[in-house]
Amino acid sequence: MSGYVKTAILLAGLTALFVVIGGAIGGEAGALIALLVAGGMNLFAWWNSDKMVLRMAGARPIGPADAPRLYAMTEQLARRAGLPMPALYVIDEEQPNAFATGRDPANAAVAVNAGLLRHLSEEEVAGVVAHELAHIKNRDTLIMTVTATIAGAISMLAQFGFLFRGGGSRNNPFGAIGLILMLILAPLAAMLVQMAISRSREYEADRVGAEICGDPRALASALVSLQNSARRIENRHAEANPAIAHMFIINPLSGARMDNLFSTHPKTENRVAALEELARRMGGGGGGVAARPAAPRRAGGSVPSSGWR
Repeated sequence: MSGYVKTAILLAGLTALFVVIGGAIGGEAGALIALLVAGGMNLFAWWNSDKMVLRMAGARPIGPADAPRLYAMTEQLARRAGLPMPALYVIDEEQPNAFATGRDPANAAVAVNAGLLRHLSEEEVAGVVAHELAHIKNRDTLIMTVTATIAGAISMLAQFGFLFRGGGSRNNPFGAIGLILMLILAPLAAMLVQMAISRSREYEADRVGAEICGDPRALASALVSLQNSARRIENRHAEANPAIAHMFIINPLSGARMDNLFSTHPKTENRVAALEELARRMGGGGGGVAARPAAPRRAGGSVPSSGWR
C-alpha cells in the first residue's frame, strides 16, 4: 500500500472520528463551531508557520555567497524535482539534522544544521536535502495542517461536550463518566492517528527523496549517521521547543526513539530497510548501509566546512 493511500485512509478515519463524536456530543451545530474555530487557528498557524518554526529553531538565512556548494546542490535537486529553489537556512547546532517548512512550493524553505555539513559526505547531504524537497513536493505541510485542524476540532469538541452537556444531564447519552472518558480518549485517538499520518509522510518523503537524488543508499547512510549522532549530540533549540521536533528528518530530542504509537518518526531501521529495497529495485550497486562502518562515509575525503558554509 502506497504512502498516499495510507494517508488518505488515516485522514478518512480521523474525519469519521470527528463526525461520530460531533454527532454524539455536540450535535451538528457544536461540530461545525469546533471545526471552524480549529480551522481558523490552524489556518493562521499554517500561513505563518514557516516564520515561527524558523525562529524557534534559531535558523538564519544563507545565500549563494555563504554556502556555494550547498546552494548549487539544492538548486540542482530542486530542478530535478520540478520545484522552485527554496530559501536556504542554517542552524548553528552541531547535531546533524534538517527540516523543510513553508505553506507551498513557492513559499518553501529548507533549514540544515551546521553539523550536517560538517559530519556527512556530500552524497549524504544531497540525500537529506532531497528528502526535505520531497516533503515540499508532496505538500506535506498542507496535509499536516488539515490533520491538525481535524485533530484540534476533535479535542475542542470533546471539551465542548463535557462543559455544556455534562454535569449529569438526563439528555446526555454517555453520562458523566462517559463524558470524562470521551474527554480523555477522543483527543488521544486523534493524536495517535495524527502521529501515524506523520510517520507515513516520512516514509513517502524517503522514497521520493531517494528518487530525486538518485541514490537511495546515500539517504539510508545519512539516516544511520543522523540517528547515531542524535543519541550523542544535543539539539538545544529542539529541546527548548519540542513542538518542532516532528519536522526534522530524524527525531532531534534525547528521548522517544522507539517506533511506537507515540512517535512522530518511524524507526530508522525500518526506513533504511525500505530504502535498501528501493535501491535494489532501482538496480543500485554497493554493499548497502549494513556493510558500511557506523561513521559517515567520506567519498573523496572530508567535505571542508569552508566549502559548505
